[in-house]
Amino acid sequence: MAKKLPVYSICTIKGGEGKPGDFIISRFSQYLAQRNYLLQPHGHTFFHLVFFTKAGGQQAIDFTSFPVKPGQIYFMNPGQVHNWLFSGEVDGYIVNFSDGFFDSFLKEPNFLERFPFFGGYGEDQVIQLTGNCLKEVTALFERLLVELAPLKSHAMEMIHTLLLQLFITVTRQMEPARLKQLSKPGYTTLRNFQKLVNENYIKLKLPSEYAARLYVTPNYLNALCRDLLGKSAGEIIRDRVMLEAKRLLINADISISEIAMQLSFEDNSYFTKFFKKYAGKTPEEFRKEYHIGLKNH
Repeated sequence: MAKKLPVYSICTIKGGEGKPGDFIISRFSQYLAQRNYLLQPHGHTFFHLVFFTKAGGQQAIDFTSFPVKPGQIYFMNPGQVHNWLFSGEVDGYIVNFSDGFFDSFLKEPNFLERFPFFGGYGEDQVIQLTGNCLKEVTALFERLLVELAPLKSHAMEMIHTLLLQLFITVTRQMEPARLKQLSKPGYTTLRNFQKLVNENYIKLKLPSEYAARLYVTPNYLNALCRDLLGKSAGEIIRDRVMLEAKRLLINADISISEIAMQLSFEDNSYFTKFFKKYAGKTPEEFRKEYHIGLKNH
């Protein structure tokens, strides 16, 4: 029988290199050699990023597959699910830090939401670095390693500073068209809507309920979502429910009826119809195909 999906905290990531409290940085090859169990699908309770200098194969973030390439950096939020399927030699750098890692350093709550790759959406999470940006990011990771080997005075202040410099550098590398889209009027409202959906998708199902909390009309919210994301507000809510359903389904210890209940569906049959309509297969078929695919790898 398939095993329960593991969810790791920084404390449960064993054999840490450079591990002051709620932060880990390591060369990726060393990190993976000590923790090859992380090749299997798993979740995190912390922020996680990897920069590949040597790479090949595939990775999946919340059931979306991406090719792994040298010069690629990806970012993940707490709660997301992923796995790797590498081919050939793989190396680079990895950083894990807790949800509250910047709280004592920055007075602004939710500061990381300024950066598009911490929005939790695939197209912004995986970025191919080139040119001077590639060199700058490599140098920043090397400096981060130096701060912890051995631990230097004011190391954590320097680590905070270097990470923020890295985030800004990567943001500037993103495609101009995407950055222009992110600066459009209404983008802040969109991000607030996405955040509300993440927090309330189980109990709030209608765009009008979110519009009321954002002090906008349902028509405005819908038009904004279509303009910036190419989807209706209802589709964004539905996609979040589907994502959580998939996250729960790969955990074989939870029954379909329990998942339906957790997601506030009236009954198991209604959940099955909903899932099949948007996934093209029943929850049972999705679960079975997912675990067969893992065994074949």
